[in-house]
Amino acid sequence: MVIRKPVSVLQVVGAMWAGGIETWLVQVLRRLDQKQFQVDILTHTDEECFYDKEVRSLGARLIPCLHPSQPWRYIYNFRRILKEYGPYDVVHSHVFRYSGLVMRLAAAARVPLRLVHSHTMFENRRLTMLRRGYNTLMNRWLNENTTDFLTVSPDAAAALFGLGNTKIHLIPPGINLVPFQDNTSRENVKKSLGFPLEVKILGHVGRFEEAKNHFFFLDVAQKLSRKDPNFWFLLVGDGSLRNQVEARALELGLADRVVFAGLRSDVPRLLKGAVDLLLFPSKWEGFGRVIVEAQAAGVPCLISDVIPPDVDLVQPLVRRLSLVQPPEVWAEAAWDILQSPPPISREAALQQVEESPFNIVNSVRELEKLYLTAHERLQK
Repeated sequence: MVIRKPVSVLQVVGAMWAGGIETWLVQVLRRLDQKQFQVDILTHTDEECFYDKEVRSLGARLIPCLHPSQPWRYIYNFRRILKEYGPYDVVHSHVFRYSGLVMRLAAAARVPLRLVHSHTMFENRRLTMLRRGYNTLMNRWLNENTTDFLTVSPDAAAALFGLGNTKIHLIPPGINLVPFQDNTSRENVKKSLGFPLEVKILGHVGRFEEAKNHFFFLDVAQKLSRKDPNFWFLLVGDGSLRNQVEARALELGLADRVVFAGLRSDVPRLLKGAVDLLLFPSKWEGFGRVIVEAQAAGVPCLISDVIPPDVDLVQPLVRRLSLVQPPEVWAEAAWDILQSPPPISREAALQQVEESPFNIVNSVRELEKLYLTAHERLQK
């Protein structure tokens, strides 16, 4: 197909922090053909975020559209942005149900390709009457104005789009596997984090928010540390609950064994060089990207059974437990895994992930195919 001008794409996200959506989007930006695609990113903040500098270096413009909680101001700002920075061939929204308003505005501006991407399966069941009304309106606007629905998993699709929608594209959030091919010195990584060389490390990577269930992680950590003082713990990420989690670690007597590493851009290095077991007791997940990264690193994973089964790429490395089970049961399961020999070599595990749909190369290929249809639709 001959493209006379680049396809212009506006991505809509809350903010470019180092979450799963944002990390995936940055990896997509690194690989999109800039001769065929021009990408801007609309955010709901003017605060400088983790990925902002890299986004700009990749040729994308960051455009703040403020006041999402004040619809009339947001509508004015969004329309202004479409006129000032557009016209756009594609608007690709990642802001869950609020995407209904985004799609309505994009349709009014005659953007030919209007995409909504569902990345989570969480839906608050305790809805006020006002919230129910909001959901009903957003659902209607989604169905009336979206040309294509994208999802990371069937569960995430059902949470936002409902069952039976025929316009859904399953695009798994692929990861960059190149860093997992590098040789990593466990001694150097452990030293850089302040871990003794002889200890076993349980790790977690994710936002310090309710979904990730850090307090349960710490309860399991306490049980394990009582069983064996050679268990230490690594928490990577940031978020609104971080101070509370740090305080809880102190209360449980774990402060000297838990390393809070903050936001990091070298997660593959940490997984390969430090983590012996990924403990991931999420209350809900649309996907669980870091579980795939852990498998690419050859790291065993003990995860909650609410996480979509799509992440179970290297079966010998993944074990699931219900959150109904108490921390003692989780601690025993972690103990058993860490006392057992590796069920598969790191090289074989990485090969399985490379051959899966979760290789970022495959994600980008599918997105490019979809984005390129925008010019065709414009001509109809």
